[in-house]
Amino acid sequence: MTPAATGALLGLLGGAGGALVLLGVPLRRTPSLEARIAPYLSRPAGRGWRAAARRSLEAAAGACGAVLGSSATVRARLDVLDPEREVAQHRAEQVLWALGGAGAAALLCAAAAARGSLTAPAALGLLVGGSLAGALLRDAALARAVRRRRAEVEEDLPAVAELLALSVGAGEGVAAALARVATGGGALAADLRRALADVGTGSPLVEALTATADRLGVAALGRFTDGLAVAVETGSPLAAVLRAQAADAREAQRRRLLEEGGRREVRMLVPVVFGVLPVTVLFAVFPGLAQLRLGP
Repeated sequence: MTPAATGALLGLLGGAGGALVLLGVPLRRTPSLEARIAPYLSRPAGRGWRAAARRSLEAAAGACGAVLGSSATVRARLDVLDPEREVAQHRAEQVLWALGGAGAAALLCAAAAARGSLTAPAALGLLVGGSLAGALLRDAALARAVRRRRAEVEEDLPAVAELLALSVGAGEGVAAALARVATGGGALAADLRRALADVGTGSPLVEALTATADRLGVAALGRFTDGLAVAVETGSPLAAVLRAQAADAREAQRRRLLEEGGRREVRMLVPVVFGVLPVTVLFAVFPGLAQLRLGP
């Protein structure tokens, strides 16, 4: 390459670099419409492979959260059991349960390796499956505890409503009647004590009871608090309203017991149909088949 050509090439490269520098100066670069409105949006729209990768990671994280229990779901469940408990404590317990599942899977792997019937992919699958099973079992245990707590609240509601009706009918106010009922035992009494503690800090009584019903997620308790709020706001006789609420709670409990009895009847048919009935038929048919074999 001649010196003139080399100089021309260097000049061209220098000119192109200078043009790129000038175009890249922020004062000379005009922002696009998307860049101008992106700061005012809750989630800027992205394009390209980075945005696609981010959306894929967010979808995967959402799927994992739905399987293992998202933070919002865990928070709602913990509010039913213990509002003061943090989500991080539940996550730590999930990690411990996952480690326990991984330990059980490691024991299975060791037993299989001792027999010489274990491959590396199978061992990895057992460890991952054991860890995931441990985390899922902890989440299932939390969900089962929440269902049991809600069932206890539904069982206590009719008695609490009747005691409130008796206390209000005897001349006590709603707050005093609630304080008297909350001294008893049971899941609902504990939640009433927590609601009265909120009232002591300045929250209105109706709002505290409504927040308790929303936190527990029990439909019967929600109807009870709504009826009590309407009675307080409209000035209706509280004793009559509470007696009607108690009757409704008793009727709902009776319907729930009937539904549970119907489900138990169906479950009782499973061993009869698949266990007792085939054995009975076998005992009835087998002698005849044996006689046919023994015949001429």
